[in-house]
Amino acid sequence: MDVQDFLTQGDGREEDKREAWCLFQQAYERQMKNELEEAVSLYRQSLSVHPTAEAHTFLGWTYSFMGRLDDAIDECRMAIARDPDFGNPYNDIGAYLIEKGQFDEAIPWFQKAMQARRYESPAFPHLNLGRVYEKKGQWTDAIEAYKQALLLNPDYVLAKKSLGRLISSLN
Repeated sequence: MDVQDFLTQGDGREEDKREAWCLFQQAYERQMKNELEEAVSLYRQSLSVHPTAEAHTFLGWTYSFMGRLDDAIDECRMAIARDPDFGNPYNDIGAYLIEKGQFDEAIPWFQKAMQARRYESPAFPHLNLGRVYEKKGQWTDAIEAYKQALLLNPDYVLAKKSLGRLISSLN
C-alpha cells in the first residue's frame, strides 16, 4: 500500500490523512520489530485521525500476533464495513478462523477475498483455501486451490511447496 491509497480514502482534510499515514507507517515499523503494544497504540492513533480499512486490517494483524484472534476478527469486520472492496480483511478473517480450528467457517471468507476488487495479493486466499481443503482431506480441491494460487502468482513459493508436498504425499 502507498500513500495515495491512504489519501484517496474517505472524506477528510489532507493534513489529517497525511498525519494518519505517518502514524500508520510508524505502527507498521513497530509491528515488524515485534513492538506490538506500541504498534497497537500507533494504529489506534492513525484510526482516530483518519480511519481507513488498511489501518483496521493491520491493527487486526497486530492483534493476531498477540494471540487476540477475536479482536483481530473484529478489526477486520470494521475494515470491511469501511471498504467492502478491500480484499485483505476477508482473507485475514479466514486465516484467523483457521488458527481457531474453524475450517468450515473460514471458507466463505476466502471466497469473498477472491471476489474483492481491491487486493494486492489475490493468490493468498487460494493458498489458504487449499490449506482448509487439505486439513479436511479434500485432496483434489486442495490441489486445485494451490494451482490457482500459482496461476495468479507463479513465484509464490509457499504455494509451490504446498502443492509439491501434497502431490508427493499422495503418491
